[in-house]
Amino acid sequence: MPKKLIKKFLPKPEVLREHKYLRMFGDLLNNPNLWALTRRSAPGAFAVGLFVAWVPMPFQMVLAAALAIAFNVNLPVSVALVWITNPVTMPPMFYLAYIAGAKLLHHPTEQFSFELSWHWVETSFATIAPPFLLGCLVFGIISAIVGYVAVRSLWQYSIYSQWQKRRRK
Repeated sequence: MPKKLIKKFLPKPEVLREHKYLRMFGDLLNNPNLWALTRRSAPGAFAVGLFVAWVPMPFQMVLAAALAIAFNVNLPVSVALVWITNPVTMPPMFYLAYIAGAKLLHHPTEQFSFELSWHWVETSFATIAPPFLLGCLVFGIISAIVGYVAVRSLWQYSIYSQWQKRRRK
């Protein structure tokens, strides 16, 4: 059940191999383990993808692909999960990360208004960066652990259910 559900939403390997930012990995993308969806590769891929989704950087797909290659987990799952952060979800996610980081550092939260300018980045980021980055790290680690455990448990439950059905027959 998890395998069919996950495969339904995954991008095709050909699409990812030809993606302009992922072509840089060249022959590393030919590793068949990166494309196999198994009970060992799926939880790790969820962990990688969910962790990278909280990394505040452009081109998260490239980082997710690099980590999927390094950890030998399913590349399409890792890359697809970074799409959780998109222009709609990013502001609330990153604001939540800032608030959590400020609480962890016992740092007062500051009111700020976002401007799309280099001047705003230079002046505001120095004050909000430590709590923001800490919050992103904490949420990234928690998301990775929860994703790993949830997918692994779901996969094991699915295998157990299949065995029970076979035994009943």
